[in-house]
Amino acid sequence: MFSTILFNIVPYSGTTGARVLELEPGHARVAMNDWRGVRNHLRSVHAIALANVGELASGLAMMCALPPEVRGIVTGIDIAFMKKARGRLIAESRCEVPVVTSSIDHNVHADIADASGEVVARVTVRWRLGPA
Repeated sequence: MFSTILFNIVPYSGTTGARVLELEPGHARVAMNDWRGVRNHLRSVHAIALANVGELASGLAMMCALPPEVRGIVTGIDIAFMKKARGRLIAESRCEVPVVTSSIDHNVHADIADASGEVVARVTVRWRLGPA
């Protein structure tokens, strides 16, 4: 139910069909199934679908950890691919919010693993954090 509400508020994030499995301040686990809508011509999950689910996991972890006096916005995304992504994938992100007294950049990582637990991609999201 949470995923449905989330994707009604942030529609683009729902385009991968991902589902939130766990969410707490500084930690998120998100599952994405391998289906035709996220595949590429190589019969694996498309690079941008992987970036989307990694950004979603990092964003949920970060936004749930931000204190009310801090705001954040994504200013960059980088992704490293380790192997072709196939089957059900789990994106997991853990982060800590640094002390924010003025605007700073802070990187948050999300690892995406396949059903065997092997990491297929690592997404690094650069956040600009600042006083609200």
